Amino acid sequence: MGKTAIILGATGLTGSQLLQQLIKDPRYATIKLFSRSNVTSVTSPKVEQYIGDLLNLEQFRSDFTGDEVYCCIGTTKSKTPNKDLYKKIDFGIPVSAAKLAKENGIGSYAVVSAMGANANSAIFYNKVKGEMEAAVLAQNLDHTFILRPSLIGGDRKEARALEKFGLSLFKLISPLLIGPLKKYRIVEAEAIANAMIYMSNSSMAKNVIIRSDEINAIHKHN
Repeated sequence: MGKTAIILGATGLTGSQLLQQLIKDPRYATIKLFSRSNVTSVTSPKVEQYIGDLLNLEQFRSDFTGDEVYCCIGTTKSKTPNKDLYKKIDFGIPVSAAKLAKENGIGSYAVVSAMGANANSAIFYNKVKGEMEAAVLAQNLDHTFILRPSLIGGDRKEARALEKFGLSLFKLISPLLIGPLKKYRIVEAEAIANAMIYMSNSSMAKNVIIRSDEINAIHKHN
C-alpha cells in the first residue's frame, strides 16, 4: 500500500513542482492538498483536495492524516505588505501544520524556509523565517527537514518583466559563484521539490537543515 503525502502550497512555484513529482512517484498512493482554492489543472486520481482558510488550519484536523507533510507556504512583501498578515502566513501556517502533524502522528515534515533565516535577525523577513524554524523544531517530530534555498528559479507566471530580467541575469552569473559563494546560486523550484522528496524518503537524522548549495547537490545526484 502506497504512502500518503500532504502538501500545503501546491499552487505556488515550488508546491506545483512537488505535486507533479509526487504524482509520478509510485511510492505514493494518495496526495492531499490543503489550500484556499482548487488546483484545477490536476486530474490525477491520487489527488484529494481540501479547500478552506489555511489561517485556520485546525478545521482540517480530522483529514490531516498521512505519512509525510510538505509545507511550501510563503508570501512576499509585495503581495502581503501588512506585517501582521505576513507573519500569520509565513509563521502561522507552517507551525500549525507541524502541530497537527505531531497531534496526528505524522512522522515526517519538510518545510521551505529561506537562506537568511535567523530568529535574532533585524530583518523582518529573516526573523520570521527563523522563528518559524524554531517553532517547528520545538514540536519534536520524528523527522524535520528544513530547506533554506537562496533565490528560487522557475516559471513565475505573475512575475513582472523587470523581475524576469533580474532572474535571467542572476542565472547567467550563478555558475561563476564557486567555493563559499555556491550557496548564493539560484535554486530551481524543481530541485527544491526533488530534495524534499529525497530527504523525506531517506534515513537521515532527526532534524536536518539543508542549505541552498546542498539542495542543488541532492538534485544533481538524485
